[in-house]
Amino acid sequence: MRSLRQSLGDKGFTLIELVIIIVVLGIIAAVAIPKYQNIAAEAKASSCKALLGTLRSGISIWYANQAVKGDDPSYPPLDSLITVGVVMEHEIPANPYQQYAPTVIIEGKEKGEVVEEKGGWAYNPKTGEIWPNTKTVGENEW
Repeated sequence: MRSLRQSLGDKGFTLIELVIIIVVLGIIAAVAIPKYQNIAAEAKASSCKALLGTLRSGISIWYANQAVKGDDPSYPPLDSLITVGVVMEHEIPANPYQQYAPTVIIEGKEKGEVVEEKGGWAYNPKTGEIWPNTKTVGENEW
């Protein structure tokens, strides 16, 4: 048996080497996990801002078309904004901070005001302002 072990050589890890590897992996995980969580939060904020920009662009284009046609320029009513193909080509996207809202857009009065917890976006058809209807990281002020 001894000659077999000597011929194979010592090819395993010692307990100390395994403990050192586990400690190093623990340190790497302790550093990486908070950075990943920060990236996830930044991605959610960026997504919300991009969707908000898309909604605002559609509303602005509606207003500009009204002005070009010679009509009294106005912002789209809420029902037109929600109807696919009238103002927006696709369905209104969900607010990343409140993806399971019963309704996607609700009527708001003043920008930044969170109107109950019913909708992902709040829209004021008199001023054309639209904002996230959530206040997780202050996104309702964007």
